[in-house]
Amino acid sequence: MSLDVQAIRSHFPALNRPAEDGTLPVFFDNPAGTQVPQQVIDAVTDYYVTMNANHGGAFATSRRSDAMVRAARERVADFLHAARPEEIVFGPNMTTLSFALSRALGKTLSPGDEIVLTRMDHDANVMPWLRIAEDHDLVVRWVDIHTEDCTLDMDSLEAALTDRTRIVATVHASNAVGTINPVEQIAAMAHAASAVVVVDAVQSAPHVTIDVQAIGCDFLLCSAYKFFGPHIGILWGRYDLLADLPAYKVRPAEDRPPYRWETGTPSFETIHAVAAAIDYFAWIGSEFGADFYPDRVGRRALLLRGMEAIKRHEHALARHLIAGLEALSGVTLAGITDPARVDQRVPTVAFTLEGHTPRVVAEYLGDNHIYVWHGNYYAQEIMERLGRGEHGMVRVGPVHYNTVEEIDRLLDRLSVLAG
Repeated sequence: MSLDVQAIRSHFPALNRPAEDGTLPVFFDNPAGTQVPQQVIDAVTDYYVTMNANHGGAFATSRRSDAMVRAARERVADFLHAARPEEIVFGPNMTTLSFALSRALGKTLSPGDEIVLTRMDHDANVMPWLRIAEDHDLVVRWVDIHTEDCTLDMDSLEAALTDRTRIVATVHASNAVGTINPVEQIAAMAHAASAVVVVDAVQSAPHVTIDVQAIGCDFLLCSAYKFFGPHIGILWGRYDLLADLPAYKVRPAEDRPPYRWETGTPSFETIHAVAAAIDYFAWIGSEFGADFYPDRVGRRALLLRGMEAIKRHEHALARHLIAGLEALSGVTLAGITDPARVDQRVPTVAFTLEGHTPRVVAEYLGDNHIYVWHGNYYAQEIMERLGRGEHGMVRVGPVHYNTVEEIDRLLDRLSVLAG
């Protein structure tokens, strides 16, 4: 069963809102933030109308708000396959949560301890660790990439691990070039060295099934606004670590997970909207994923079915996009381009066009109501490693609500610019 993309698009008001000249925009800026379905928008309004109150009150709206948060944690736990809802922490964004986690882990380390980072990561999974290395006199070791296809150099990971390694931070899927890393293997190698594993799943969450138990990591972070939800970050952590690490908190905050990591009043309305975004994935599974995982039941089964339906549609989009870009004169692609290896990447694609800076390409496409990103997208390390540190690259990031026709529209405009 394939996705009915028009039925999907009917859930997203922004996709059907024309520009001033009547043209429908094409949203390929999704790796920086996706559009949201109507039910996510409605959830924010519903919170303010029916349960707007702070935590722990002895009255109806506070009780409803607390029940909503519990229900949202349960949904995210199913989404990530966490062992229990109390392992789900909400915060302002993934970057802020990363800094909070790094500060807590930093207090457990000694001078000379080592942190392993990759040249592929977004800076939100780099700078928090560089900062605690500076603060605590730690050693940082780097994992390189193979520049020809932008995959992680696993030999350099093995070489980076020592008996002093305490933290390994890696990205699940690159926000720049789309590579999906073998996070299960990375976690196993890191644990063999007695290190804690932190995974950035911001870019994988909209595209592939996440199972923290199967990955075997200790912490995983993502952002709901990258998977059709509101602007809020999510941290999953093993319960024992969330309970024992020296979290930075105010004294009245409950000293148990997840509350000890959510110091201050959270964004309740966006937590409610996160639950709506998870329900949207489950709806896709119920409508378009009946052929997948027939032996599974419950919300997790619906989410698995939804992600499988999304993945198959996006694989077709990625193949079409990459083939079309390769056929254009002057285009240079980064990352995996072999159509037989499409399952090793998400559909996020980075390229340059000879004779035009990425900014010029993005402006030209934007003038034609096609929205793409340019620069380094905070993936500073990989852009410098690819020799694109000055201007970066153009990034096109289709998701499941995009169409082949929209990709053809992009390719047509680029062919004009390329001459």
